[in-house]
Amino acid sequence: MNTVVNAFAVNAASTPVVVLRQWLLRRLGPAAGLWLDESLASLGGGGSDRDLYRCVSLVSRKLGKAALELDAAELAAACVARPDWDPSSWTVDQAARILLLLVTGPEGGRFASRLDQLCATADIDELVAFYRGLPLYPEPSRHRARAAEGVRSNMKVVFEAVVHRNPYPAEQLADEAWNQMVLKALFVGSALHPIVGLDRRSNAELARMLGDYAHERWAARRTISPELWRCVGPFAVGPLLEDFSRVLETGTAAERAAAVLALRNATDADARGLLDRHAAFRDVVAARGVDWTTVLAFN
Repeated sequence: MNTVVNAFAVNAASTPVVVLRQWLLRRLGPAAGLWLDESLASLGGGGSDRDLYRCVSLVSRKLGKAALELDAAELAAACVARPDWDPSSWTVDQAARILLLLVTGPEGGRFASRLDQLCATADIDELVAFYRGLPLYPEPSRHRARAAEGVRSNMKVVFEAVVHRNPYPAEQLADEAWNQMVLKALFVGSALHPIVGLDRRSNAELARMLGDYAHERWAARRTISPELWRCVGPFAVGPLLEDFSRVLETGTAAERAAAVLALRNATDADARGLLDRHAAFRDVVAARGVDWTTVLAFN
């Protein structure tokens, strides 16, 4: 194992490979830890793609599927190793599969080919792992098609592996693909607040699309996720501001609270005036400390 450790230890405190290995060894028993280190040594020392596929397939049996349950210091180390990396909900098997793939080498084309082959034969648990690893892979632009494949998945857990707590989409997807991803999240009932970069990537076209979606839902007498308004708020003028007025007048408590959150930083005078007309409710939302992670439970 020393060969592998030394190969990735130049900036030991700031590399995903090293912190992943540290986290795993802290949680694994001696036999499982030995298997992991021997596998890393084999793959990092020039093991074949076949060796990689074999090791990946054995992870659950050898290491189990327990939650990593990273502490605050470990999560801070993740952000040092890779900005915006959030492995707070990762499991042992997910971390191990990603680590095994990472030590095979950074050659972009070959790495992408390995990833594609792994995904082509993966079960659901393996797919979740490989998509969660997207922000850690070399040459990020090579994996846009892979990310798009995950977004298209009809398996919600796979979709959310790309979309939730993953900085890759915000950094790599073009506006059109980003907008479709956000719209799909609403369509399949996936929360928006775990999407990294949601506010930064908001755009006028997305706001228009979400406004149209809201009207379609209203016309069909179907519910709308209160989170929708978060991406519309910065562009709430004209007809979109009229939608906010409707929500504040007739929406549920959670919808009205979301409208307040979405408009609280508005610079448009009409938007500020709309909030002022609902000042009492705005003050309740502020007093109760409602934010985008808690707004769905507001009543």
